[in-house]
Amino acid sequence: MSTRTIAGDCIVRYDGSRERFQRGRVLVVVKPDDTVLVHDADGYQPVAWLTRPADLSLTFDPLWLVAVDGEETLRIEAAGDVDVAEHDVGEAGVPVGECRCGATLVRTRGTVVCLDCEVRYPLPTGASVLEESCDCGLPRFQVDRGRRFELCLDYDCGSLLEAVQEAFGGEWDCPRCGGELQILRRGGLLAGCEHYPDCETGFAIPDGTVTGDCDCGLPLFATSSGERCLNSRCEAV
Repeated sequence: MSTRTIAGDCIVRYDGSRERFQRGRVLVVVKPDDTVLVHDADGYQPVAWLTRPADLSLTFDPLWLVAVDGEETLRIEAAGDVDVAEHDVGEAGVPVGECRCGATLVRTRGTVVCLDCEVRYPLPTGASVLEESCDCGLPRFQVDRGRRFELCLDYDCGSLLEAVQEAFGGEWDCPRCGGELQILRRGGLLAGCEHYPDCETGFAIPDGTVTGDCDCGLPLFATSSGERCLNSRCEAV
């Protein structure tokens, strides 16, 4: 991925919800997703910007940039000397360990990514990366899904789905038909009735640990927002 920078004397016009007309020596940053940021010497906030426009065109000699998104249009043209450069960029995050290639792994949002080979390891919601490493050399993470699990970043060493299936598959009964609730992946993890599609009962497994049984017969979970039933609509709690 690369980012372009344009530095020099430019005329900046913004038409739309925040109309502007400016001229000055600015730094324009065009990110890989086509987001355009225009910075001057004052403060940290751009003087003009357009995030992920639907269309962007950039021509040179003379320089002319047009970014359009619906009724929002950002135009930048050279009024004097400008310098244009292209820079390799990647993601930045908190270092969490070493990749198999020997480079640094960082956590950015819900993913661990290598700064060199760019291999990516998605993390489940609520996961924390540990200092301990798996036998394969990659860091391990912990996450609560009924109980606390510690797993390798590489699901080839054992997936969260397999761990929760082993711990809770068939442990709970369907409140509608009495069948067993099986652990499935449907986006996140789901406890769904074994008699699907005849019985469509299913509950998303929350980020938390089982503390007991609800009056409705389903398990209770301790979560960051308090105690709740597996059935988020249960009125017995």
